[in-house]
Amino acid sequence: MKSPAELKLLLRRQWENRTLRETRLLRAESSWPLRLPIGRPASKLIRMDLDAVKRHVETWRDVRIGEVVWGPIRYRAAEAAVEVPIAWLLRRPSEWIEACGKESIQRECQAMAALVEQSAEIFHPLWVRRRSLWRGKPLAEVVLAARLAMALEPGCAHGLPLRALAVEGIDTKFFERHGRLITALLDTRFDGEVDKLGLEAFLGALTEVDHWLLVVDLDGSLLPFRKQRVRSSELQDASLPGERILIIENESCQHHLPTVPGTIAVLGAGFDLAWAAGLRKAKKRIAYWGDIDTWGLQFLAKARSVIGSLEALMMSVEVYRQFRDAAVPEPVVAGTSEPTGLTPSERPLYHLLLSERRGRLEQEFLPVHFVQATILAWARGEPIF
Repeated sequence: MKSPAELKLLLRRQWENRTLRETRLLRAESSWPLRLPIGRPASKLIRMDLDAVKRHVETWRDVRIGEVVWGPIRYRAAEAAVEVPIAWLLRRPSEWIEACGKESIQRECQAMAALVEQSAEIFHPLWVRRRSLWRGKPLAEVVLAARLAMALEPGCAHGLPLRALAVEGIDTKFFERHGRLITALLDTRFDGEVDKLGLEAFLGALTEVDHWLLVVDLDGSLLPFRKQRVRSSELQDASLPGERILIIENESCQHHLPTVPGTIAVLGAGFDLAWAAGLRKAKKRIAYWGDIDTWGLQFLAKARSVIGSLEALMMSVEVYRQFRDAAVPEPVVAGTSEPTGLTPSERPLYHLLLSERRGRLEQEFLPVHFVQATILAWARGEPIF
């Protein structure tokens, strides 16, 4: 048999379970009432320590939260049926919170209620499941972040830094203070696309923070290391050896890369391509390889605006059609208009992807043998897709 104190601890532990919190607070119809079994005194306890049973019964008679369900139980040691508490019934979330008997839980619940009341419904599960996003922050700023997230759209920064976005109510440091929260809110709206691309890239903002890029020596003898992470600002000023530079959108496909004489690869650039301006004076062949989706073509166009002679690898209509079976839906497109900087052969691909139900062919889903053969053909100067 369980005492009120024991069930109180159970209810507190359940509050820490994010799935239970969401279910009980946001799906009330299916979750309530909540019935907590108390358990019955064992026959042995009735015989050996009747006073303990009486204390247990009296403790439950003092409970004023929810409803204690009682029932007659017959024991051989007792002449008549004994009325004992069988279950504790909590009918609504407010009774759960009160039964926990903990001020911090009450404060959290009040904060959640305020956030739910003042924000779009799409964000309600986020407040309940991920308390770390807003705990310790002024609620007024959290509400403002939610409103901001509803106002932002892909590419809306138009090349401005995030701190320069003219959105009513935010100051120049707002994105700096709440970047993680804004990213999570936008991920809720746009199916995780913001975390995948990065906040600046998704909004089309000027990147002001140094990113770490992965530099890989595909030759094996050009650098004193096979691979190393380098800040983008340092890479802009570096004089990379070799005859060719291959810029790659994502790091996830690094194991697709073959050994290529005279070639260095830079992976994980995404939309952070300003550093590539340092390559303009280098007398090297430079290629770009990214996902075949609208975002990948946006990045390609950005790279070409920095390096006009850039060659694109495996980002063509032919490659998409050849491996279309590996494509997946693109939850959020980079824009309905093609970006400036695409070639006449790349523009039709952009519009094709917009019309396709599965308009994203990610780099890592291209066959390894195809990727390696294409990169080696490019290095030899042969025709490529």
